[in-house]
Amino acid sequence: MMFAPGDLTDDQFLSGRLQLWQPARGYRAATDPVLLAAACPAEAGDSVLDLGCGVGTAALCLGYRVPDLRLAGLELQPAYAELARRNAARNGIALELAEGDLRQMPQSLRRDFDQVICNPPYYAPGGTPSPDQARAVAMQIEAVPLRLWVEVAARRLRPGGWLTMITGADALPELLSSLGKLGSAAVLPLAAREGRPAKRAILRARKGGRAAFRLLAPFVLHQGASHLGDREAYTPEANEILRNGCALSAQFG
Repeated sequence: MMFAPGDLTDDQFLSGRLQLWQPARGYRAATDPVLLAAACPAEAGDSVLDLGCGVGTAALCLGYRVPDLRLAGLELQPAYAELARRNAARNGIALELAEGDLRQMPQSLRRDFDQVICNPPYYAPGGTPSPDQARAVAMQIEAVPLRLWVEVAARRLRPGGWLTMITGADALPELLSSLGKLGSAAVLPLAAREGRPAKRAILRARKGGRAAFRLLAPFVLHQGASHLGDREAYTPEANEILRNGCALSAQFG
């Protein structure tokens, strides 16, 4: 079932540079896909596959930042895939969309890509599921194990291509043990504030890469020791990424 107009919100990303429709109830994009797009080392002319693209937030943020990309997305839920198509057309960014399960990759996407990005579910089983079925599907890790996301991404990458993935910090052991033919891995922890434990992390790994593993210094999102009312207090570096669409390349070196 597709979303009715009254079921959608009209949301701004990158300080209004992108205008995206999202479901009012269900899975809604926040900072994760924006950070994911910022961490992808894509260059003009690259082909990019977004596995589990939702309404297209990460792919479109990347398409805004890097010109002349050949963007493709795979989305399991037809209603979200349709929103991704509409959002791409609305923002004037070409995005090839395929509906399907990554365990049975659609024929149209069975080709090599320079980059694969993904924001897979990372909420462990055992919690209370969302009453919204679409959100529950999008958020629960048990549906498709992380190792399978990595395996599928690796199959779709050309030799020398890059996987960029954002995940929960507690999922890193499984993620790192699943890299297989992916090397030159670097992990960027994401901390809400200075001195806080990192609850999320971004992984970059290269197909056939042989460089040593790197655990990078945490990237801090908010200034100050605590939240101050309704005021946003992103660090200057986070603000450049979340508001202005800049890259996270300096953190990866």
